[in-house]
Amino acid sequence: MTDNFASDEMPPPSRRARRGARLEDVANRAGVSVATASRSLRGVAKVAPQTRARVLDAAHELDYAVSASVLAQRPEHDRRPAVAVIMPFFTRWYFSTATAAALRHLRDEGFDVLLYHLGSADVRDEFFERLPLAGRVQGIVSLSMPLREQHTLSLRALGLPLVSIGSHIEGWPSVGIDDVATARLAVNHLLNQGHERIGLIAGALDDARFGFTASMGRRLGYEQALNEAGIEFDEHLVVEGPHGVDGGAHAMSELLSRPGLPTAVLAEFDELAIGALWALRRAGLQVPRDVSVIGIDDVEMARFVDLTTVAQDVVAQGRLAAVQLLRQLRGESVPADAVHVLQPARLVLRDSTAPPHHARTAAASLLSQQLP
Repeated sequence: MTDNFASDEMPPPSRRARRGARLEDVANRAGVSVATASRSLRGVAKVAPQTRARVLDAAHELDYAVSASVLAQRPEHDRRPAVAVIMPFFTRWYFSTATAAALRHLRDEGFDVLLYHLGSADVRDEFFERLPLAGRVQGIVSLSMPLREQHTLSLRALGLPLVSIGSHIEGWPSVGIDDVATARLAVNHLLNQGHERIGLIAGALDDARFGFTASMGRRLGYEQALNEAGIEFDEHLVVEGPHGVDGGAHAMSELLSRPGLPTAVLAEFDELAIGALWALRRAGLQVPRDVSVIGIDDVEMARFVDLTTVAQDVVAQGRLAAVQLLRQLRGESVPADAVHVLQPARLVLRDSTAPPHHARTAAASLLSQQLP
């Protein structure tokens, strides 16, 4: 079975002309709702034969998704249903790992997968303007995709089953972690070690019109943990860096140039933390003697650089999302405890965090005084 990778680029003029008619046009021509038109074209739901016939006739008349009409009428054994995965980034660890896990499960269940990489706000908006999913897929997986109200309204109009990973879209099942609680767990670990001056390396948005809930939630968790510990928020301890190791190194270098070095740093993502480790060591500082560093995610490289982090099971999230989608496609109800699943995160202790050096020195001095 071959997976199809859909391009972000606009189709050539000849293809755009054939896509001139929208699903709404087919529905209006057939005198049915958009949801009924979508189900009729997919041929996988209970629709009255005469209704499906009207929709198919309207689609042919408007030259709308003719291939989908043919698919709906092909023999059951000759159909190969498809699912769409829409995501803002494909090459980054979280997105590729979750997608691969979902894809494996869907493929095992006999589905093809169309991947739509919407890497900027412009590409995302253009995609939802033409919305090339109607008649092509039976369900959708939205992978931490920042959506505005008009985007979710467009998805609802399709009448397709949908599951979201890493974010929540009202009215559909989702799976992920509590990003606020996850960041609080990381900061509390540093607080428990005696750190009070704790910096934050945040991921800079690639596009200001994108708004990733993970990043916003983790920053909020950082602020909450400090507030609960009675530590005043200091904006000079917060820096942003572009996603990736280079971004983390750049952000850490910026933090080092400011007065008052923090004794510990939380990076919103492990890639940023790994870059911070590199910048600290390049500056001649020892980790964790001079500065402790903790990340979030537990990417594969984290254990090779001895990075303390808060781990999430992204493979399990991708697999569960596929299971949730398949339940909807089969007409099964999703159990109440599986509608919005927040999986637990866990602290993974390695060698990049330790009590502040001054605290270790004071403790050693006190211990020496107590010894006979």
